[in-house]
Amino acid sequence: MDISIIIVSWNVSEKLKDNLRALYESQGVNFEVFVVDNDSVDGTVEMVKKYYPQVKLLANHKNLGFAKANNQAIREANGKYILLLNPDMRVFDDTLSSMFSWMNAHEQAWVAGCRLIDESARVVKQMRHFPTLSDQLAIILKIPHILPSVLNKYLRKDFDYLKSASVDSIRGGFFMIRKLAIEKIGLLDERFFLWFEEVDYCRRVKEAGGEVWYMPTAECIDLVGQSFKQVNLTVKQKYFRDSMLKYFKKWRPAREYWILKIAWRIGILIAIIGEKLKIKSEIST
Repeated sequence: MDISIIIVSWNVSEKLKDNLRALYESQGVNFEVFVVDNDSVDGTVEMVKKYYPQVKLLANHKNLGFAKANNQAIREANGKYILLLNPDMRVFDDTLSSMFSWMNAHEQAWVAGCRLIDESARVVKQMRHFPTLSDQLAIILKIPHILPSVLNKYLRKDFDYLKSASVDSIRGGFFMIRKLAIEKIGLLDERFFLWFEEVDYCRRVKEAGGEVWYMPTAECIDLVGQSFKQVNLTVKQKYFRDSMLKYFKKWRPAREYWILKIAWRIGILIAIIGEKLKIKSEIST
């Protein structure tokens, strides 16, 4: 088996259907597909069984989060490479074969991602440096709303998406892992329910002597966050806060963890005030 493709799905049945259709039009590689459904209520499980019986379906009875659900399928995967693929992605017929060939020719790449584009063929900018105290503080305290350039370095605004490059981390929506990496450093860290799990994995890869690469000659359409649209802002912020703190507790000095933990109290207050001001402004107009 060349590639084991793992899709964690939550209430995006139609997007998943499009994703699977595109996958099974792929050429040039042997692959298997796992769908791990995190207790969807929109008929996802029934859709997969009806239209794609060849899919290896794992239906959970509760939402286990991104890392734990992916690990369920990784344990059963037979591919030389494991591709973690969001359900709102659509590959082209040569995406998988291009990635497979490139990975075979670049053994130093333990993890790699491709060029992500939206439906209008515009690049989805995914590059990030590893998080630092200053950039995450800026995010928590909403400073980029006033001074967007404060995150230019963290967001790699100068990154050339037309050239391949070794990077700190890539977006988890299209995340190809060499089986060797899993054998050496293990599965995704299940302490992360959502967010930062791919950053953590890339950090572990680099700590173990591997490399993370961006490869632009393969492309994939990224519809960006279709599942997230169903989650209210408060819950999203809780997931993001919890994962950020877990990442800093794991990788950074203890003082940085505590600074961020305190900062989150201020950040939440700023968000509440901002939301109230927004509501008042809308009423007055």
